[in-house]
Amino acid sequence: MATIEPISTARTVLPGKPPFTVDDLLRFPDDGNRYELFNGSLLVSPAPTPMHQRVIYRLQRMLDDAAPPELEPLSTVNLRLSDQDFYIPDLVIVHTDSVDEAELMFAPEDLLLAVEVGSPSTRTRDEVLKAAGYAAAGIPAYWRLELDEGPALYVYELDDDAYAPPAVYKAGSVAHLKTPFPVSFDPAGLLTRR
Repeated sequence: MATIEPISTARTVLPGKPPFTVDDLLRFPDDGNRYELFNGSLLVSPAPTPMHQRVIYRLQRMLDDAAPPELEPLSTVNLRLSDQDFYIPDLVIVHTDSVDEAELMFAPEDLLLAVEVGSPSTRTRDEVLKAAGYAAAGIPAYWRLELDEGPALYVYELDDDAYAPPAVYKAGSVAHLKTPFPVSFDPAGLLTRR
C-alpha cells in the first residue's frame, strides 16, 4: 500500500551561496534530494519514483546484456561537466577502465551515452538544459525516455558540437540503435512487470 509522506515545514539550509560550485555541492546535506548544478544554479529533484526506477533497472539490464566487455552501464553517477555544472544522469555507458579509475565523479570524456528518464517535473530540464549540457561536453549520445508518452525514446547523436534533432521511437515500435553499441528494443518493454 502506498503512503503519503507528511508535508514538512522544516527548511534545509545549504552551505554556500549562488552561483554554486561543485565544491559547494559536496558540502550539501544527504537529505534524500538529488542536487545538480546548471551554470551555478541549483536543480533539486526528489528520489526517483518506483516506475522511474523500474525503467532504469530494465534498461540497465538490457544494455548490460548487449554491451561489449569493455563497456559498462551504470546508474545515477556523478558527472562533473565544469566547476558550476554537475549532473546525475539516470544511466550512463562508460569504458570499464574508467569505472576502476573514477573515485567520486566521472568526467564528460568518460561517457559514451547519458540517459535521462523524464517526469513531468523534469521534462524541460531534460529536453533543453541537459541536452545542451551533454552536447557541449562532447558526450556522443543522449537518450531521453518520456514515460508519459507510452513511453517514447528520444535518441540524440552528436553532430559537431550539438545534437542533431532526435530520432523518436514510440511504444510499440522497435528502436534499432548502433550508438554506443548495437541494441534493439521496444520502449514499451521497459514498463513491463517481471
